[in-house]
Amino acid sequence: MNDRDQAEALKRARIAINASQLPETAENEFYWRDLKGLQVINPAGYAFGQVVDILETGANDVLVVRSSQLKNKSNDKAKEFLIPYLWQRVILKVDLEAGLIEVDWEPDYLDD
Repeated sequence: MNDRDQAEALKRARIAINASQLPETAENEFYWRDLKGLQVINPAGYAFGQVVDILETGANDVLVVRSSQLKNKSNDKAKEFLIPYLWQRVILKVDLEAGLIEVDWEPDYLDD
């Protein structure tokens, strides 16, 4: 684009690229799309569920992990865990090949 009017024509347009056009990530860096769908466990083997979304909070990103087996106490919806994405403090390991994220988190933290 060389002028403002050309840019204005694309206002609110969706822009996309192929995943192959994205730059390679550094070690222990991941695209959000790569984390969605991964299973989340802690060192004790507790399976929290699957990453369904990632929230950007400003302070740090937060994994939204939904359990396929647990329900909330207050309603019949699937239980969700909000786990801060703090590398080496909460997020211990991400293994894309195995489809796993290991977290230092307890299932009853901030329980409803």
